[in-house]
Amino acid sequence: MKICSYFLVIAMVFMSLNSCKPKERGDFGNTISANKELIKNGKVAFEELCSSCHNFGQDAIGPNLSGITRTMPTNWIKEFIGSPKKKIDLKDPRAVALKEKYKAVMPDFQHLSDADIEAILAYMHTYDKAQFKKETDSNLIENPIREKIILSGETADLEYIGQIPASSAQQPYTRINKLACEKNSGRLFVNDLRGTLFELKEGGEPSVYLDLNKTHPNFIDKNGMATGFGSFAFHPEFNKNGLFYTSHTEVAGSKPADFKLPDSIKVVMQGVVTEWKAKDPSSMSFSGSTRELIRFDFIANSHGLQEIAFNPFANKGDQDYGNLYISIGDVGAVQVGYPKIADHHGADIWGSILRIDPLGNNSVNTKYGIPKDNPFVGYTDKKKEIWAYGFRNPNRISWMDRNRILASDIGQANIEELNIVEPGNFYGWPIREGRFMFNPNGNFNNVYELPDNDLEDFITYPIVQYDHDEGPAISGGFISKGKLFDGKYIFGDIPTGRLFISDLWNTDNPRIEELKIAINNEQINFYELTKSNRVDLKFGRGCVDDIYIFTKADGKIYRLME
Repeated sequence: MKICSYFLVIAMVFMSLNSCKPKERGDFGNTISANKELIKNGKVAFEELCSSCHNFGQDAIGPNLSGITRTMPTNWIKEFIGSPKKKIDLKDPRAVALKEKYKAVMPDFQHLSDADIEAILAYMHTYDKAQFKKETDSNLIENPIREKIILSGETADLEYIGQIPASSAQQPYTRINKLACEKNSGRLFVNDLRGTLFELKEGGEPSVYLDLNKTHPNFIDKNGMATGFGSFAFHPEFNKNGLFYTSHTEVAGSKPADFKLPDSIKVVMQGVVTEWKAKDPSSMSFSGSTRELIRFDFIANSHGLQEIAFNPFANKGDQDYGNLYISIGDVGAVQVGYPKIADHHGADIWGSILRIDPLGNNSVNTKYGIPKDNPFVGYTDKKKEIWAYGFRNPNRISWMDRNRILASDIGQANIEELNIVEPGNFYGWPIREGRFMFNPNGNFNNVYELPDNDLEDFITYPIVQYDHDEGPAISGGFISKGKLFDGKYIFGDIPTGRLFISDLWNTDNPRIEELKIAINNEQINFYELTKSNRVDLKFGRGCVDDIYIFTKADGKIYRLME
């Protein structure tokens, strides 16, 4: 049992019951074991692998699992786990309804053993269906965004560049997560969450530059979508000083954390930002030294360390030159029942974009500096590292211009958003999801009209947003500098692989439109390209500001031709 996505497959079945209920309940679950040892093993596996994705009280990344073993035939659940695609191809009504609802389907899990499945089902069978009070709030919004995303009329022509070698025998075959250029040398790099940093050579041939599995014995890359080698960033003077930075996850308790959780809360894992110093910056593989900058305790294995990056517009002598931006989510705190961890008014770092000077030493741990123009320098009740806060999962950041960051924030159950980030501003989570009110102590499926006193919360709202009728997770991209889409923001949706475009300079009414996709002048979509039910779409920026598009499902990399 390797990834929590398996449980999401089961959970999705449960959610489809509203539209496709069985005619009779029958004796569902009567063959599931009540063996205490088996239940115990299933509980351990569930908590380790899936507690950040699901629970038995609220919908999470996937729906809550309470009562599923009593409302669906056991054999049907097992078959669906094995191959949801096969069920869909056979026009199974529940499977088809599931695909329609979620716009994406989980991959097959035929590699799981019968014993694995029996243990998990035994544990899940200990939970009856959770009872929810009917929502009566008059401010409840059933369909947050009624307008549909329309086709732009433009086509994104893609050129195949290369493929990263598989790091798993099952899909996703790779977990490639970021593609970026070392500007001084013109070298292109891409990382795999499972621990490897590749250089993408001429002709698209990948070559291993660094492997965290060999350098960090406590490194972990499984059990959670936010687990592994998350991001990397080269110092603007890498060619001279050999410095670059990475973020990754480690086993809980590996070392004392700089940013801790309350003592009463169990730490699930830790996030680490590391500085690397290459002896020879021009070498084809890393050799040199490392030092740790920051360590965080995580309450769950989701929404942890995300993008790390330097401002590409900053030149030597500018105030922002050499400052490292670090995106960190709410670490799943709201989802697992600790909303106060995320609702901190700047008094903590969760759900924030941080800004540090990696070469300074005026931080509490003396391993990095805090720039003097950070918005909360001088405050005693706020963390000085914070640049902006109030994000759920600021998955990707890029720059609109010299002074403005664009941050894509993956939502809960309704809204995906793109924000223009201003220093010191609050972006709403966990009391807002997009331009709607969210109740972190209520039903996570719901959003509400903004309250009459909305202005009192001093919230900065997204410049564009879309709801889950269109796709469940935004994939942040870049402002195009090519001729065809010059000045437009190119981005997409992670699971569905839909490609979007927006004119963010039209501040009165920026809208999202969908781009068609073509390779060699033939229209296609990413489902067809990846031959996967989940695309895992990501974006990167090349050495001449060209935009790359790549997919975790198969490790393939494309360049947007403009």
